[in-house]
This record gives sequence, structure tokens and C-alpha cells, in this order.
Amino acid sequence: MSTETKPEVWQRGPVAEVPQLLQPVAHTVLQAREELYLIMKGFPENLLWEKPAGIASAGFHLQHLSGVIDRLFTYARNEQLSAEQLEQLRDEHISPNLSLSAEKLINRFNSQVDIALQQLKETNESTLTHFRGIGRKQIPTTVIGLLFHAAEHTMRHIGQLMVTVKILKEKNS
Repeated sequence: MSTETKPEVWQRGPVAEVPQLLQPVAHTVLQAREELYLIMKGFPENLLWEKPAGIASAGFHLQHLSGVIDRLFTYARNEQLSAEQLEQLRDEHISPNLSLSAEKLINRFNSQVDIALQQLKETNESTLTHFRGIGRKQIPTTVIGLLFHAAEHTMRHIGQLMVTVKILKEKNS
């Protein structure tokens, strides 16, 4: 069965070893992975940094997808961002970033999804309501708040990427 004809990830049952309350997060990041593959299939590399009508480029969305998961899951572990993570955050706003290809960015996202799934498996459900502070200001949230926001923010950018890629493909066909 191809990815295009499979039921959505959440309809395929629980993700092994992921706590029950975190299944929606796991389903969402896995769905994002599958949709990203379909969206980017056949996408011309030379369009990666184009901004149709001034909207964010496909390259930006690809960078941001892995960055969001990385940063929010870091906060969920009650850790602060590393210098490398802060540098990647700054790099998300460099456009075009010709050192990055679509393939490299997709691979980075796939790796980040694997890391996230492992963290979900290791997350004790009893910690989901524990306080977590975001950034230097320690903006208050919880473990589950961070994990859920990582999932929904990822899907928001998948949707934006889908529209951007469609516009660029149509414009350049």
C-alpha cells in the first residue's frame, strides 16, 4: 500500500511504546513526515528559496519544521537551548541559505522526528503537567503544552509549505 492510499497515521493505531496521552503528538509528527515527502516530491531545487507574493519560502518552512520540534522538545526536557540551536534559529531567517538543499532539510526533519519519537517513548505521563519555562524569560507552560504545541505548529507549517510549493510549481510549470 503506498503512502498516498494508507489511512492517516492516527487511524492506524497506537505508536508502539508511546504513552497513551502522547499518542496524538506521535501521530502528528509521523503524519507530517509522510505529508512532507508527498509535498516535496518532484519539487525543483531552484525554487527552494523563492518567496511567491512575499510569503515564506519552502526553504524557510523546511528549516523551521525541524527547528520547532527540536526547540520545543528541548524545553519539554527542562533544558535551555544550546548555542547550536540558537544558531539554527538565527539561520532560519537567512534567505536564501544556499548551503542547504531540500534533501538536506528533509533529512534533518526526518532525524528530528526520530529523536522526538524516542523522547515521547521516554516521557513519563506523570510529568505532563509539570512546569516548564520557555527561554530566558521562563514563559510558563507545561510538558504537555510544549509537546502539543510542537505537533500543532509542525502541522501549521506543513500546510503553509503545501500552499507555497503548489504556487511555485504552478507558476513555474
